[in-house]
Amino acid sequence: MVYKTSCLLLPFALIFLNSIIISSLAKPIPTTFINVLTYGAKPDSSTDSSKAFLAAWQVACASVNPSTIIVPKGRFLVGNLVFQGKRCTDAPISIRIAGSMIASEDYRFISSSEQWIWFESVTDVSIYGGILDAQGSSLWNCKNNGGSNCPTGAKSLLFSGSNNININGLTSINSQKFHIVINSCNNVNIDGVKVSAAADSPNTDGIHIQSSHSVSITNSRIGTGDDCISIGPGSSHVSIQGIQCGPGHGISIGSLGIAEDEQGVENVTVSNVDFTATSNGVRIKTWAKNSKSFARNIVFQHINMRMVKNPIIIDQHYCFYKPCPKQESGVEVSNVRYEDIRGTSSTDVAVKLDCSKEKPCTGIVMDNVNLALQLVNRPAQASCSNVNGLANDVVIPFTPCLKRYILMK
Repeated sequence: MVYKTSCLLLPFALIFLNSIIISSLAKPIPTTFINVLTYGAKPDSSTDSSKAFLAAWQVACASVNPSTIIVPKGRFLVGNLVFQGKRCTDAPISIRIAGSMIASEDYRFISSSEQWIWFESVTDVSIYGGILDAQGSSLWNCKNNGGSNCPTGAKSLLFSGSNNININGLTSINSQKFHIVINSCNNVNIDGVKVSAAADSPNTDGIHIQSSHSVSITNSRIGTGDDCISIGPGSSHVSIQGIQCGPGHGISIGSLGIAEDEQGVENVTVSNVDFTATSNGVRIKTWAKNSKSFARNIVFQHINMRMVKNPIIIDQHYCFYKPCPKQESGVEVSNVRYEDIRGTSSTDVAVKLDCSKEKPCTGIVMDNVNLALQLVNRPAQASCSNVNGLANDVVIPFTPCLKRYILMK
């Protein structure tokens, strides 16, 4: 009898469950749309719209539903902006930019702070499209001409202490300093961005990652006066793929080891990158001083070099600030793979592995590397010291510090 009753009730239970599912699908969570024009923003290149942008953020921050901040076409002048997330609800926030956010041509307007646009402690924030123009050329000129009172400059876009961040289709030009900085963040996706600054613009790194985990950078074009992408201490599980780099200083792990108790970098993959006329290709750089830092489990693969000064380089005697330390680097460099790297070098030495006497590089593997001199009828060279590793398949130029591995067939 119990069995028969259960069988009779089962169809009704399924109908009830199905009605709940249909009802939930029929009522999607509404999105709140917030236009910065509503709060007084003016797309005229001259009216300071900073308060309007911050007011729009406060509305989005307080919303219990997903919200989208709309920045329409036009050029919006803004000063230093801090978008604080500590008091926000858990609802996602999207920022869709059809126009441009610009800084003043007077570099003093934003250089009093270390960053121009700062997202602090936010979660589930996405930026789509738009242009950030910091108009930093006047500060570059000040620095390049030896001005004694030039400020350090502001980073254009900083995310710090944040989670689940998406930056898609954004263009950043003419930053005073670094263009995009990801610091102490988790789960960050950057796709389809364009970063541009003059080749002689100082310290204008395209994308800098520090103390962050699970970061993906894909399908982007970067040309600046410094590193296209740099990965600083405390970063792990970083994936870089489909990048066009140049001009600039290449893609760098580091610099590492400036502090003794500094964290390291691990689990990084750089793949499908085209370097054109850069000063470096793939680089690991560490200071020549005592440190507990490290660079390990790094893969550079499927890379094209065109007129690159230092296509492959490990520099464990890096020095940017004088006087330079006269020690050996304590940073451990290990398990680094170079696979399917080809193209041309604009200098005689296409591969330079300058490792520490105190902590020699270990587990360095090259597989299918073929680098030639640009427009010169002689082979490229390799230079290496304090390196242990293997050379698999074809490795040109010949790298004497790596043991040849012969696959028995």
